[in-house]
Amino acid sequence: MRLAEILSGCEYELARGAHEKGPLDTVVSGIAYDSRRVSEDSLFVAIRGEHVDGHKFIHDAIRKGAAVIITEEQTGPPFREIGHGGEAQLPVFVRVEDSRKTLACISHNFYGRPSEESAVIGITGTNGKTTTTYLIKSILETWGKRIGLIGTIQYMVGDTAYPALHTTPESLEFQGLLSEMASAGCGYVVAEVSSHSLSQKRVDYTRFVVVAFTNLTRDHLDFHRTMADYYKAKERLFTELLLPTGTAVINADDEWGRELLTHLEGRIGHRSTYGTPSLITYGIDREADITGRDVEDSLSGISFTLSYGDTSFNIVSPLFGVPNAYNILAAASVGIALDVPVEVIREGIKRVANIKGRLEKVDAGQEFLCLIDYAHTPDALERLLSTARTFLKKNAAQGRVITLFGCGGERDRGKRPVMGEIATRLSDYAIITSDNPRGEDPMEIIKEIVAGASGDGYRVIPDRREAIALAVEMAAPGDIFLIAGKGHEEYQEIKGMRYPFSDREIAEHAIRNKMRGYRVP
Repeated sequence: MRLAEILSGCEYELARGAHEKGPLDTVVSGIAYDSRRVSEDSLFVAIRGEHVDGHKFIHDAIRKGAAVIITEEQTGPPFREIGHGGEAQLPVFVRVEDSRKTLACISHNFYGRPSEESAVIGITGTNGKTTTTYLIKSILETWGKRIGLIGTIQYMVGDTAYPALHTTPESLEFQGLLSEMASAGCGYVVAEVSSHSLSQKRVDYTRFVVVAFTNLTRDHLDFHRTMADYYKAKERLFTELLLPTGTAVINADDEWGRELLTHLEGRIGHRSTYGTPSLITYGIDREADITGRDVEDSLSGISFTLSYGDTSFNIVSPLFGVPNAYNILAAASVGIALDVPVEVIREGIKRVANIKGRLEKVDAGQEFLCLIDYAHTPDALERLLSTARTFLKKNAAQGRVITLFGCGGERDRGKRPVMGEIATRLSDYAIITSDNPRGEDPMEIIKEIVAGASGDGYRVIPDRREAIALAVEMAAPGDIFLIAGKGHEEYQEIKGMRYPFSDREIAEHAIRNKMRGYRVP
């Protein structure tokens, strides 16, 4: 593809002395932002990251044959003496103000503007994104559509799944996935859109037809610093990236959702491409466009009455827990925004029985309930524990809530004592262990969690495998054992290495050992 086509619509200037003639006619074979992935005649984008500055690797990119360098530097440095292959070649230097934004722009162009070929739906929020996307996927598949999915657990092109390295990949990979999905006939794409991706412009230039806001609670403050900054990142999806003819779906029960509503009031009254209002609110506790009333929640599932205008219908789902009622409402609201028939919405929701690492049951025949959940924020942990306590109360059970959790390393340290307080307050017994310590000392992380703990109903067991085994050992009939934090993850990250580790597999093994009469020493 010619450089002129790749740069179409992007803000840039050619650096002085970039090329003797016709720089925009340069043919580019590929794009890379990692110098290790540069190939002959490719374009290299130098990005300033949190830990590494890509500008330091421009020499490497040229040695590997890069034909174009995109840089935030004022001019192209004199690299002629280290040119690639025999007679030195000076690549085209393109100067930009923001390399990340430019990467999004050129990726959008390079892959043929794929979001114009599929209807892209974006879901953002602290909690509930994954479950909501799977519910929407099921609704649209029940409607007979072929779906692409981009999210925390995996990326899916129809029935083909790829492992997810990030909730929302870098813009080059994101646009590549959209292109593959469009080529595979996916009429709709459902994507989790993280705050990091919005701050780093990974989804810029994507045409979103519907976007939804689930909630906003404390998380990622190591990156965003303040809740206001965290919110501002989320807000971009609605104020900058949603198509003028698109629809915004917002949780009216969430305080930050209501803040977002005040910024979008000017859109009320417009009609979207699908003939629905351009702004739809949902909620349980407050008045909203779409409401869930008479919520009935049990371990066998959840049901409630969904009302929208003059229409009311019953929702029945095998998922359980009030947080899932909100996820279901969000998904149903997106379905309504897309003008999906009511019966299709009901059936699509009913078909989703289990989502990996989200209130996922581990059942090996034991007489206590074991649940694995991705809860790794204070709000998510509190909702998880409150759900467990509600189940015990409803069933007038004498069982206990036993919670096992830790906090990830190199992430928001401020939430650690908060989660320690929540776990020890709402659990009958808590086991504080290691999560993904990354480059930090696991015991230092645990000390910060313990600083917020209260009472003596907790124990510190740094080894997560040992902690799960001992928790299973102590669980009695009628108890609820919660394994929080890692959810679907199949690894534990320690000092830069990822080791195989599955909470589910370890819990199942421990439960079977217990049922065979084996006792932990």
